[in-house]
Amino acid sequence: MTDYNPDITERKWQALWEERKSFAAPDRPGNGFYCLEMLPYPSGRIHMGHVRNYAIGDAVARLKWMKGFDVMHPMGWDSFGMPAENAAIQRGMHPREWTESHISDMRGQLKRMGFAYDWSREIASHRPDYYRWNQWLFLRMHSKGIAYRSRRRVNWCPSCATVLANEQVEQGACWRCGSIVGQKDLDQWFFRISSYAEELLRDLETMGGWPEAVVAMQRNWIGRSEGAFVDFSLEAGGAPIRVFTTRIDTIYGATFLALAPDHPRLDGILAGSDEAPAVRRFVETARNSATVSEKLQATGSAAAEREKTGVFTGRRAINPFTKEAIPIWVADFVLMDYGTGAIMAVPGHDERDNEFARRYRLPIRRVIEPLDGSAPDLPFTTLEGRTIDSGEFSGLTCAKAQETMTRHAADKGFGEASVQYRLRDWGISRQRYWGTPIPMIHCDKCGIVPVPEADLPVVLPDDVVFTGTGGSPLAGSRSFVAVMCPSCGGQARRETDTMDTFVDSSWYFYRYLDPRNETLPFRQEVSRAWFPIDLYVGGITHAILHLMYARFFSMVMRDLGLATPAEPVTRLLCQGMVLKDGSAMSKSRGNVVAPETMIDRYGADVTRLFVLFAAPPERDLDWNEDGVEGLSRFTKRIWRLIDTHADAVRQPGAGEAAALGSLQGAALDLRRKAHTTLRRVSDDVERRIHLNTAIAAIMELVNALYAFRPPDEADGRPLQPADRAALREALEILMACLAPFAPHLAEEGWSRLGHDDLLARHPWPEPDAAMLVEQEVTVVVQVNGKVRGRITVPQGSDEARVVEALKGDDHLRAAVFPDGNAPARMVYVPDRILNVVRSR
Repeated sequence: MTDYNPDITERKWQALWEERKSFAAPDRPGNGFYCLEMLPYPSGRIHMGHVRNYAIGDAVARLKWMKGFDVMHPMGWDSFGMPAENAAIQRGMHPREWTESHISDMRGQLKRMGFAYDWSREIASHRPDYYRWNQWLFLRMHSKGIAYRSRRRVNWCPSCATVLANEQVEQGACWRCGSIVGQKDLDQWFFRISSYAEELLRDLETMGGWPEAVVAMQRNWIGRSEGAFVDFSLEAGGAPIRVFTTRIDTIYGATFLALAPDHPRLDGILAGSDEAPAVRRFVETARNSATVSEKLQATGSAAAEREKTGVFTGRRAINPFTKEAIPIWVADFVLMDYGTGAIMAVPGHDERDNEFARRYRLPIRRVIEPLDGSAPDLPFTTLEGRTIDSGEFSGLTCAKAQETMTRHAADKGFGEASVQYRLRDWGISRQRYWGTPIPMIHCDKCGIVPVPEADLPVVLPDDVVFTGTGGSPLAGSRSFVAVMCPSCGGQARRETDTMDTFVDSSWYFYRYLDPRNETLPFRQEVSRAWFPIDLYVGGITHAILHLMYARFFSMVMRDLGLATPAEPVTRLLCQGMVLKDGSAMSKSRGNVVAPETMIDRYGADVTRLFVLFAAPPERDLDWNEDGVEGLSRFTKRIWRLIDTHADAVRQPGAGEAAALGSLQGAALDLRRKAHTTLRRVSDDVERRIHLNTAIAAIMELVNALYAFRPPDEADGRPLQPADRAALREALEILMACLAPFAPHLAEEGWSRLGHDDLLARHPWPEPDAAMLVEQEVTVVVQVNGKVRGRITVPQGSDEARVVEALKGDDHLRAAVFPDGNAPARMVYVPDRILNVVRSR
């Protein structure tokens, strides 16, 4: 018996794959498959959470290579960001040095796992040959009006000393450091993502390959609302206040207006009001205690739990429908980022308005009733009703009232129909060093002038001091800031803000296709050959941030004439987290497991097998080293099979090919098991990405091989051609099926079976259709001991398969699930009886 040494074997095959460039993707694929995992941030060393992500994509990529596809499977580094700058402040080292060191460490870790990456396409976003194209794209977007500068009240993280987009604020805190986020007025650069809101929303209907949870999150964040603008004139005179409402049918029930604390008209409205000091104190408190993002995310139960506060301005507005003067309040639940920053409050028919009105004892009116005329408790919020006490519009259904009243407002000149979106423009300015310099120049004479494309890249300077205070370190670099104006030739200064690092990750998947191009970000013909991405693997935490921005960038790429199609990803898989001690693995929690620890003890293949087998890809995985031990025993069982039989079956014997067509008994059963396993693994990996069930099928084949005991072999005599042929083929199929999951062991076994080629690029075996015809059995279905019917299923079906089959029989489905609920218990005797126990 020969011992299997994972360390020697894995290094051997990794060297051969690299030497033969086994996973190099061509620029022009014959039959392309783009498989991608979200690129990592090099903040340290990878842990098992990362390994799971990459192992999922790697298994699919390897199967696709064997299926004859040209596979694009690259890797790179999302290497700009705050941690490197913080390290520079804390340790006195340059962010570049810190970043390159971590990239080297993490690249080594990934290579030791044996992942099938085309390393010739490696990119890193902190290097000028990459961020030059961020700047190039910015200039193109600026010329089209997609990139622009504006003064806005923005989310400000005091710890990171930088601006955050709404999407980067989580429950009022910075998404990266957890500090409470405040508000600040700053001149900022923006991307006009709101111009793409309708397309971003509409395309969600076509994205059947995305998890519904991600589609729902994006749909909610875009937040399309159909409604109307309505102008409320001021009792004291002056320009009217415009509100946006989705329920103009309730306007007769409006008992007050509410403005956002940062409404631009507020100072003018307060002029001369005795309430002005109190309002200004409230506004200051509201701005510092809650962010726009926090309020946007407060939906459902969170909205009900959040206390809503406000203050009366001392002013009144005139309801254009009722001609009634109603009070104007400032309220912290009103968003300047949505609609107009002013709402008509209808506490009889809106839960939020009702809570606020009860708190401050404001009038509550009923102007909608159910169609049956009943009087439910207020607030009554349904659209399935009709108007009452609404003047000439009384008695209309809600839908008809909305149409009629909107038209009336337009005819009278105080309103119009409108569609609004929650999605706001993406603020990309960051007041830090370690990011892409924004390629703009400020000239006192010419204004803001773009850097000429010929002068790109604008490179980060080295003469900076990292203090963590005082804004961007770039502002202190004279060599960087002082520049000649490209328009007039006079003295000017560079923009010292850098780009949000999500810019880097919004288009990197295009650069992989053409990473050494020095004249364009990528060639259009190459992107057309590979796009869209066939499989994209990453965490659901990126459902809004990265994935929304990536979709936006792809639409911009299309409009700039660079790429098609607009949607970059056909199929998205959001893998679950790896948990340890009840929490997701994280360096901050101190509960990470380093892959080297597992590789040193068990080998890379066992490590890969565990993260793929322990749970379905989309579910969280609880780290359990007992499970790793179990997979280690499994690989040793496989090696014993190879070691035991390899010499006997190494070369095909005379008559073996013919013998495969006339197998009987145990040999035929083994061949059938091998071919059904081949089909199951192919289907589970390629179509369903149920990698755990594919590995379970391989385990069943291993058991079948151990159970196969030809009498000749037991007696030490040469195997008969039929038995030898069945055993050899089954072992070869086992190695092929194992290759996506434990590729080093599979290559070694393939070699021991007498093959000279690399299994990684060997064609995937085609299952024999005759072997896929499963023998069928009839299972009796009993409910509480009484026979209700029979169902025919393939022999060896498990309980789940039998239950699924009976659901296709109307009579049996009604007997087993009469009320749609699962029965109390099921007892299944394989291939014979399913006894269903229902409570009486």
